[in-house]
Amino acid sequence: MWLSLFRSVDRFSLLNFKYVVKELREIKVVNKHNKELVVDLLQSVVEIVTYGNKQDPMIFEYFMECQVLAEFLRVLKISRNSRIDIPLLQYLSIMIQNMDSEHAIYYCFSNDYINNIIEHQYEFNRGDLAQYYVSFLRAISGKVNRATLCLLVKVQGNSVVSFPLYDEALKFAFHEEKMIQTAIRSLALSIYYVCDDMVYQYITTPPVSKYFSDLVIRLREQCSHLDFLVQASEDVCIEHKRKQMFLQADKIADDLYYLKDILNIGESRLSRLVAENLLSSLVLPILQPLLHSSKRNVSNLSGVTSLYLVSRLLQVIDGKGMMDPVAGAILYLYFDSSVQDAIKDTATANHFTDSFSKRLNKMEEMTYSVSECEEESISCPPCQDSFCDKRSGLSAFLFSENQTLQLASLFLLLIVAEIKDLDCSLFPKIGLNGMHGADKNSFSRFLDQILNALLKVLASQTPFSAVIKWHTGWFLRKLLIGREECFHDHNLHLFNTSFEQSRQQLEKELDGCWFDHILDTLRNEWKSCTTVLEESFHSKDAFYILELAVSQITTDDDATTLSAWQRMVDSVKVFVLHLQLKSYMLRGNSLENPLLCQTESPASSSGQIHSSDVSSATFGSEVSLASGVPCRIAFSKAGIRDIYIIPVTTGTFGRLLLTEKHPFRSQRGVVLAIAPLAGLSPKIDDIHPTWLHLRIREFDPIFFTNIIKGSHSSMSSHGTDGKWTLGFQNADACEAARFLILKETRKQRSKVESLLSPLLHNDWPKDEWNGHDK
Repeated sequence: MWLSLFRSVDRFSLLNFKYVVKELREIKVVNKHNKELVVDLLQSVVEIVTYGNKQDPMIFEYFMECQVLAEFLRVLKISRNSRIDIPLLQYLSIMIQNMDSEHAIYYCFSNDYINNIIEHQYEFNRGDLAQYYVSFLRAISGKVNRATLCLLVKVQGNSVVSFPLYDEALKFAFHEEKMIQTAIRSLALSIYYVCDDMVYQYITTPPVSKYFSDLVIRLREQCSHLDFLVQASEDVCIEHKRKQMFLQADKIADDLYYLKDILNIGESRLSRLVAENLLSSLVLPILQPLLHSSKRNVSNLSGVTSLYLVSRLLQVIDGKGMMDPVAGAILYLYFDSSVQDAIKDTATANHFTDSFSKRLNKMEEMTYSVSECEEESISCPPCQDSFCDKRSGLSAFLFSENQTLQLASLFLLLIVAEIKDLDCSLFPKIGLNGMHGADKNSFSRFLDQILNALLKVLASQTPFSAVIKWHTGWFLRKLLIGREECFHDHNLHLFNTSFEQSRQQLEKELDGCWFDHILDTLRNEWKSCTTVLEESFHSKDAFYILELAVSQITTDDDATTLSAWQRMVDSVKVFVLHLQLKSYMLRGNSLENPLLCQTESPASSSGQIHSSDVSSATFGSEVSLASGVPCRIAFSKAGIRDIYIIPVTTGTFGRLLLTEKHPFRSQRGVVLAIAPLAGLSPKIDDIHPTWLHLRIREFDPIFFTNIIKGSHSSMSSHGTDGKWTLGFQNADACEAARFLILKETRKQRSKVESLLSPLLHNDWPKDEWNGHDK
């Protein structure tokens, strides 16, 4: 033990360190023959220096005096295809990361050794060198502060002419590997936080400032790719398309949050540069589809993608200097000249260049030039209000027959209305500040039309998805807060029509193969619906806009139990939505779930004579055969078996037991299989009247729910149901078995229906609703 300890201490002695440095200096060339030796020497240097930095000042003094860092640079230069660069960078990173004194960091950054190692000509086209190099840069940036920054820049006169750490890092800014991209962004942010005026001037001046325009251009390319996915042909798998869209939207969000981090640093030159690029190269181009002229769409983005992108940008990037120009650009064309001038003045006040104002003028010219052509064939009276009633641009989307565009444009307008600290002088004439309770008259003029359009979505005979209707309900609740008086009779009639349709649809599901899951689904969806309806603007995931664009409704004759399950869940979702909206309209708050206090009692069983062990039987259980019906069934691997079927209902639970007589107890049987009564659909064979066919639900709702929970996708609806064919002694016995199964199924259904009846037949909350209706 003592020998081992002695060797350990001796290894980290100054004497040993001098020996290692001497050995390293004697290396004249690095090749594959001595690479291992050189790597060991470099490792020893780093380990001893790291130890000396904390335990032995003499070691670090010798490290500085002999300029050992110069040996690392020399090893790089004398390397001949030895690939010594990866371990060298790795060890240097470790050494720098472990330096915790200003004195040690100051020395390492002096004499340009670090800069020269950074600027060395590496061959990044092989192996994982890029990852180690970027890690090396990150290690350096982690030790940079205002005191040491000057050691890493090259200055001529009063200007920075080179910043190797930053310059070389930006070469990897758009690397294909996400980990490297993230590291470079973290490095850049750490530099921005410690920059002085000279370095900021260098960073925000061409050609270095091109990084920020490249960022926005890259972001715009990401947006174009997202739009490509949105507009992909219908033969593309919907679930795959949704997943690809989500991944692409996630990339865009990452870029937006990075730009937000840069803006939040608060340096005026940096913020101005980023904001200018965002407005001129991203915001205004993607707003083009929202203008009057769709023929001159310079961004080639679809309307739904443009609406999503602007909404997402407003959700992510805050700050008055950015929000006022963006909001002003969105509504610029709907104002008179005095308000348009105010928007331009706002941009000037926020230190934007003329490019933003020129962009706004160009938007105006493009729109008016097309408007003149259109007005030759369609006359339109002059607009008497700042927010023109003419259905063009954003207002055309707002009142579009396309529900996705309608909801997306409304979402964008409401986000604008909810922006805190917005320049209120820009927006009073359209009544958007009415969202905060002021000046409701102007907005109310459009509110009635918007409410009517939303209610038509709910009441439409077109089978819109439950997703679309939930989002429609979210908008209705947001618009009705504090504006219940705007819900006029014609809108109430539309809602009542829609409510009745949702009730009838849910009633139909009582005859479906999943009626036994309606109560559980209603309990689950009740909470989910309340959460969705009460979601705030800024927490609401704008991705739903894209989901609406690709949502499809299955209207074919798909008879699988999976498609039936999805249809039942959607029916419950829509019905719960109407109940909650009804409560918000009448009471101003959400309803408590009336089914939460209802519990099932095992004693509420059917009139059949069943032993208690039958109602609670599981696979392999031993049960009474007193109520069993004898028959035969053929198993693929076990051949034909003589069995008994026992249909049993207990409250809302119903099952069919397949049992085989116990070998030693004649009145007892062993459960071989269990199937839910709901969905069996017993049918006697057309050719063989002694055969009874049963459909078996193979789909597992619990597994399905766990798979899609928290994801942006749903499971594809391609599944096959199971099938049992039972053989009876004669046709009468077969018919009797069929009748018994149906009888038990009806009792189960009747119990479910009795629990749903207060909701389905409007007995709750009846008095308040009827009073409102009058």
